[in-house]
Amino acid sequence: MTLLAVPIMVEDLEHALRAAMLAGEGGADVVEYRVDRVADDIELVKTLVDRSPLPCLLTCRPVWEGGDYDGAETDRISLIEAAGLVTRPPAYVDVELKAYESSANLRQKVHLVVEHDEQVRRVEAGLILSSHDFEGRPSDLLRRVSAMVDAEACRVVKLAWRARSIRDNLEAFDLSAETPKPTIALCMGEFGLPSRVLAKKFGAHLTFASLDAASGTAPGQPTLEQMKRLYRWDRIGPETKVFGVIGHPVGHSLSPAIHNAGFDAVHPDPSSLTRDTGTVDFGFDGVYLPLPVAPGYEPFKASVGAWLDHEKLDFCGASVTLPHKEHLLRFVAERGGEIEALASRIAAANTLTVREDGSLYASNTDYAAALDALCDGLEITWEGLRGLRVAVLGAGGVARALVAGFAYAGAEVVIVNRTAARAEALASAFDGGATMAGGSARVSAKPMDVLCAEGCDAVVNCTSVGMHPDVGVSPASPELFEGRGRPRVVFDTIYNPRMTRLLVDAASAGCRVVTGDEMFVRQAAGQFELWTQHPAPVGVFRQVMAEALGV
Repeated sequence: MTLLAVPIMVEDLEHALRAAMLAGEGGADVVEYRVDRVADDIELVKTLVDRSPLPCLLTCRPVWEGGDYDGAETDRISLIEAAGLVTRPPAYVDVELKAYESSANLRQKVHLVVEHDEQVRRVEAGLILSSHDFEGRPSDLLRRVSAMVDAEACRVVKLAWRARSIRDNLEAFDLSAETPKPTIALCMGEFGLPSRVLAKKFGAHLTFASLDAASGTAPGQPTLEQMKRLYRWDRIGPETKVFGVIGHPVGHSLSPAIHNAGFDAVHPDPSSLTRDTGTVDFGFDGVYLPLPVAPGYEPFKASVGAWLDHEKLDFCGASVTLPHKEHLLRFVAERGGEIEALASRIAAANTLTVREDGSLYASNTDYAAALDALCDGLEITWEGLRGLRVAVLGAGGVARALVAGFAYAGAEVVIVNRTAARAEALASAFDGGATMAGGSARVSAKPMDVLCAEGCDAVVNCTSVGMHPDVGVSPASPELFEGRGRPRVVFDTIYNPRMTRLLVDAASAGCRVVTGDEMFVRQAAGQFELWTQHPAPVGVFRQVMAEALGV
């Protein structure tokens, strides 16, 4: 069983005990009392340990190992010794390997209060020998592991280092699974979250989650609520399939909340079931993580390749966002995988799927999501789009995917962009291409004033104009909504804010509007169904989006 521990930086007794109680209520198994700042008050520390509402881990981390204690080593070890002899001693005592190796006298004092084969007293506290590197993976990492394993009194090995890429997590997984003694192997920083969330999958002894965002004690520590609710901690096991969103940056992505909620909807909490619920499908076991990968093809190739090649990770798919959508196509091609035909024409893919036989499939769910959203707004099927005039504002990556989809469905597509040359280049890339009905696509580029004069059936904004924080501007001229040629439907791919200035103007002119969150939900649904072979719980996805956007 992998324990979930909440670290508490102790400032005063009652606050620390209150925090420990809240940690227990939130589902923590253990609390770590970081007594770096109160080490001169031995009675406070002894009382804290004795009254702890949860089993506790006692740590007094010195400055030279990333902590706040800057006193004498003899005083620090005397504190640990005194706290270890109270009526209800700590379950664990953490001592740095560097300190443990430096002094025979220190080792002797530590041995007095921890359980080991030669202990003559009745002592149950376990010794955690730890090593932390806040710069990167230490060159002598394996030597440190061996030293901890060889130390007879060491019950738990702990290693933490700053990850330089998501590849660092793989070694942490292997250390947790393969070290002869119970092991805590964690990567710090933005690239290290997987080592914390997936600790349970690899049988780590313990992982940490802060009580709230402000009380973390190491870079990259998730909160207890995030671990339990967002990342499905209680459901993670050895067979859990791993997914994620690959991009840079990805820290504010809504995809983890959406997909993990989707996994919950397929795989409900057994405690919520009643006897008369009947047969329930418990068929999906997955977790979805943010996976930052630095810009450039080589970082993408190295990171994704290493994750796919890890035998026990069960990395089964990913959403891929900027700046890696083009890199995904190249990577899958080099690996001999399959690329969806329209994704190849778009020259970008947003979805990586690992099939049951291990082969790779790259696809693009953006265009299908946009088609579905627009056709719902027009109250037609994809086939009904044939011959309708759709204006696409913008000529970037999003516009390219949507132009490809609308042209494939048979719409007459008009591209409007501030830089006419980019609009013309995009139009030429898809004009004359095959449609799903076997015809030839009609795609052209026109300036805004011509579009306003000629009119259209639908307008789709693929620019960032109107996105938060510049919410007061619109990419369309007011004349677009005047006269008989005004569009029936206006669709904005921006979802923050949900009702952009463009959509407000369109609604005021009597047009139906389609919000960007609908496209986001539908593209996620397409990914979910590829990965899980289950119908996507679109209602759950919409609810998560609404909560995230404050709707």
